[in-house]
Amino acid sequence: MPTTTKKTSTKKAVKKTENKAAIKKAATKKAATKKPAKKAIKLAAKPAAKKPAPKSAAKATGLIEVGSPAPAFSAVNAAGKTVTLASLKGKAFVLYFYPADDTPGCTVEACAFRDNRPKFAKLGCEVLGVSPDSVDSHKAFDAKYKLGLTLLADVAGKDGVPPLAAAFGVWQEKNMYGKKYMGIARTTYVIAKDGTVAARFDRVKVDGHADEVLAAVAALR
Repeated sequence: MPTTTKKTSTKKAVKKTENKAAIKKAATKKAATKKPAKKAIKLAAKPAAKKPAPKSAAKATGLIEVGSPAPAFSAVNAAGKTVTLASLKGKAFVLYFYPADDTPGCTVEACAFRDNRPKFAKLGCEVLGVSPDSVDSHKAFDAKYKLGLTLLADVAGKDGVPPLAAAFGVWQEKNMYGKKYMGIARTTYVIAKDGTVAARFDRVKVDGHADEVLAAVAALR
């Protein structure tokens, strides 16, 4: 009889130990399941980092409408002299924006203005070309093709934006082979003697462009 009681007590003790182990295992499993869920919620709540917008795009402005005053500007020409809107007061002038010196399309355009320079001079109109190239680059471009034009160096600042191009709205987003970037949209302005925009040519095609501009200048008289 004592032996049976002992066996029964032993079985109860073993069963009790097994139950405790099972409860402990279940609690551990439950805790392990909860922890990742909390972590996942925490990660989901964290806002995604925002990519900063390109500085160059932020300063782009709209094109100047015909009849509106031309923005004040100041830039250095190929001779190292500063040209401003104020220094051109009382004179009609052409301000044409082009992407880069000594490139195929820009060379054709510059040479066409060169060939028509006497006609523009007869009308009392100066032709000024503007690009983001340096003074030295303009000097070499002018000498190579004997342009005789006033080329203004619209050099970009620390933000990567050429100030004249931005002021006249020609610093725009461009797309080449699916790649987007900021650059000069080939544009020409004719500024009247009173400093207002008399004509504007957008998306310029270089062939025959100088003749179109000359006709617009002649119409001012």
